[in-house]
Amino acid sequence: MLDCGDGGVSMQPRLWALARAARAWAHVREAVVGAGNLTLAFDRRAVSYDALLAQLQRAWPHARDDAPSARTIEIPVRYGGDGGMDLGAVARARNLRESDVVERHAASEFVVAFVGFQPGFAYLDGLDARLHLPRRAEPRVRVPAGSVAIAGMQSAVYPFDSPGGWHIIGRTALRMFDPQREPAALLQPGDRVRFVPQ
Repeated sequence: MLDCGDGGVSMQPRLWALARAARAWAHVREAVVGAGNLTLAFDRRAVSYDALLAQLQRAWPHARDDAPSARTIEIPVRYGGDGGMDLGAVARARNLRESDVVERHAASEFVVAFVGFQPGFAYLDGLDARLHLPRRAEPRVRVPAGSVAIAGMQSAVYPFDSPGGWHIIGRTALRMFDPQREPAALLQPGDRVRFVPQ
């Protein structure tokens, strides 16, 4: 794993470029970008850890920041109600009206920083600072697929029913992951994302 340390998510575009380059290297099976890091899965019988690390170190100075994708994905959202059970709690925690939370979330300019946790779960940077909240003290056993959520400085959409500790503020009918689609994940690193209230 290559960890950018204090660079954190500000290094994401450069990591995307390095991951693309690494995927073409012999013996690299997978290159996965995380939050401020890059993990390589490789064939240890064909290349040593030290040799691959040296190759990464040589490539890093030449990795150029990728401009965000030209794609903008619009995600229709029904905020509040049964599908957004935490909207009121978020509003109270931030001393806002529910309509202010919706307005600020929908006005935020999101970029997909990385995809992880489960297939199609995209971590979206760009959440309005007034909506920053730590994760819930007690995660839910089941968060429904399509739930639009916030936690920390990010937003996300749950692609499947799963446990989760983010604040659920709405729901979308869009499928975030479909194995019959190419690519299967609706959101890809670098994509811009807009949430559109319904």
